[in-house]
Amino acid sequence: MKRHLLSAADLDRDDALLVLDTATELATVSSRAVRKLPTLRGRTVVNLFFEDSTRTRISFEAAAKRLSADVINFTAKGSSLSKGESLKDTALTLEAMGADAVVVRHGASGAPYRLANAGWISGSVVNAGDGTHEHPTQALLDAYTMRRHLSEGRGDLADRRVTIVGDVLHSRVARSNVLLLATLGAEVTLVAPPTLLPVGVEDWPCEISYELDPALAKADAVMMLRVQAERMNAAFFPSAREYSRRYGLDAHRMALLPDHAIVMHPGPMNRGMEIAADVADSVRSVIVEQVSNGVNVRMAVLYLLLGGAQLPTGEEVAA
Repeated sequence: MKRHLLSAADLDRDDALLVLDTATELATVSSRAVRKLPTLRGRTVVNLFFEDSTRTRISFEAAAKRLSADVINFTAKGSSLSKGESLKDTALTLEAMGADAVVVRHGASGAPYRLANAGWISGSVVNAGDGTHEHPTQALLDAYTMRRHLSEGRGDLADRRVTIVGDVLHSRVARSNVLLLATLGAEVTLVAPPTLLPVGVEDWPCEISYELDPALAKADAVMMLRVQAERMNAAFFPSAREYSRRYGLDAHRMALLPDHAIVMHPGPMNRGMEIAADVADSVRSVIVEQVSNGVNVRMAVLYLLLGGAQLPTGEEVAA
């Protein structure tokens, strides 16, 4: 793997499979009474979050701690960042603390790239979401979840069909998933109203559709995206009711899916808008599993960036 993980495009097929295979090995730790490995003992991981987060921040914190790393949580609220400190000065502070890895979430697209390439820190940078750009570890945990259910936990996702539905325009998850799933051989279809598709989407390695029902009938996995009203400063669709009628996943639409298909959502969910409550809680839903899988995948990312390029040995996992 490269020194940083900034984009799903940073991963070729071998890199992506290495992360997924490593996560599979590390998942055995989660079933133990003591959920720790000594792999990153003495290393320092900083969670630098300029935006609010629950799942991602806690997931990275749990992942680092299970690998015995020291964790520093650095949030914008209640820190010098709220007083106007620049990204550069914050980075220099982290460097002085001896950060081996910085996990950064920022509202500005490209901020992790600036942090990684400006020479301010010597450690690895992991993009935990930048603006509406990318969220590569979310794509990895989604692929890990799909592989467990659709490929028996092995190999890539060749010829699997994945439908991603909703607010693609504001979704960093959608872009990262399209890039990674294409690398793993999956066929991806984006379904959204024209107003919620970004400029240049026709150049992404996927198909585009404005109608949901035909795409569901051939999907192995359907991923519903949250409608990000907080990022909308205009009317992108007539009403919430109309959006839900055309692009929401309810029990009727779920019945159109093949019997083996799974339902996904990166969270947090707008229940009753992009996904009905009974669908989110159905046996087909793997949404809660995505959260638990996120810890394993982020353990794998930190392990490979800071610990080495090989799978942990059986003795290490059993230690």
